[in-house]
Formats: sequence, structure tokens, C-alpha cells
Amino acid sequence: MRLKTFIVLLIIFITSTINPQIDSMRIVDLTYAFDESTIYWPTAEGFKLKVISKGLTDNGFYYSANSFCCAEHGGTHLDAPIHFYENGISSDEIPLENLIGKAVMIDLSEKCLNDRDYLIVVDDFTKWERENGNIPENAIVLLKTGFGKYWPNRTKYMGTDEKGEDAVAKLHFPGLHPEAAGWLITERQINAVGIESPSIDYGQSQHFKTHVILTENNIPIFENVANLEMLPAKNFTVIALPMKIKGGSGGPLRIIALLQE
Repeated sequence: MRLKTFIVLLIIFITSTINPQIDSMRIVDLTYAFDESTIYWPTAEGFKLKVISKGLTDNGFYYSANSFCCAEHGGTHLDAPIHFYENGISSDEIPLENLIGKAVMIDLSEKCLNDRDYLIVVDDFTKWERENGNIPENAIVLLKTGFGKYWPNRTKYMGTDEKGEDAVAKLHFPGLHPEAAGWLITERQINAVGIESPSIDYGQSQHFKTHVILTENNIPIFENVANLEMLPAKNFTVIALPMKIKGGSGGPLRIIALLQE
């Protein structure tokens, strides 16, 4: 109970420093729960929960405790820069300034749902900007592909429900074009980018150039982001706090959005 109270107070403190009108804001959870249905890369082990204790103890009080095991990259999760860049920072080294701040949501779902292999390009961003103004400097950019409606159906979400190395070639889902990733960095100086898909690179990628470009510039990546249909295009705040794994290449992520009512 004490830990729960501390976490609640910490969130209130952080969000209050971002916006003094926190009492008038709505919180949207952008995270999928972790269970046996959570989607992971075909070559990764899925989420496993082991019940250690559940029930009344000999002393008469109820006690519940579990252990869990999972790969760093699966479900709603973080890709730390070291994931694709040897000299990149690890999960525990990412500045909080890259994980908390103003955000925008760019809806590409119409194009992505019509083409499972769609690559989001610079023109998609400039079109959005003509309607909404420029993407703010140091923003967190969230990319809506529409694929969230398929979760947790692996076939519809990833293109295949097969597992193992041979399944990787059968992946089909949209992603961010490497040139568009570079544009976000050089022209808009973003702090982080997230996507409503299994990977920031599209399913048929073989060289993961978008990952490389972003991580070489120490840009954190959020994948399998949930509930983007509940967000406006702009004027909201994101708090994305991953498990702080020392030396980690990523990890489970709890990400929320704060919306002004």
C-alpha cells in the first residue's frame, strides 16, 4: 500500500510540474496489459507469469506474489538507443526529458490499413503540418497505423502467427521510412517516436535502417503503443516510463497521455 501511494504521489508531482492544471486533465492509458496473449517478435519468448503465492498464510493474512519472465522487446515496450547502435545509451541512461513532454499524434491509419507494407514518408508529416502547424521541437511523435484494432490477433497485427526464424520473412505491417526518420531528427529535433505497430521499421525490412538512424541519434522508440484513437492530433502530454534495466536494450513500457479537458 505504501509503494502504491508513493507511485501515485510521484505521478501527481511530475504531471503537476508539466501542467499546473492537472486536476482538469484526462489520463489515457497507451499500454497493453502483459499476459500470455501479448505479441512478441516471432523469434522471442513470450510473457510468462508464475504464481508463487496466492491465498491465506498460516498467520491468517492474504498474500499474493508472482514472478514473470519475458523478452525486453514485446508488448508495449521501449527500444533504447543501444538496441541498434553500439555506442547508444541503454534503458537506464535515457534522460527523462526524452520520455516526458509535449506530444503529437499523426494518423496514417487510412493509408496503412490499405497497404500493410506502407512506409510513412516526409510528405505525410508535411501534410499533417499544413493542418496542425509544425511538429514542435523536442516533441514526442506518435504514429497511428490503425493496427491497434487487430491486437492481440497475431495474424492480423503482424501478418503471421508463426514463430521462429522462418516467420520473420512473413511479417507484414507498416513502419516509418528511414528518410522520414532522418527528417524528424534534423528538421524537427524530436525527443522520441512511438508507433501503433510491432516495429518502427516495416515488417518486410531486412536492414532496419529506421531503427539505426533513430538510435544513432539517441532517440528512444516506443512500439506497440495502444489506444491512439483516443488522442487528439496535438496539445497533449506523454509520460513514457520503461522498466529501468541497467544496460538494457529496451523493456516493458508504461506510457500514458494527459489531455486537457
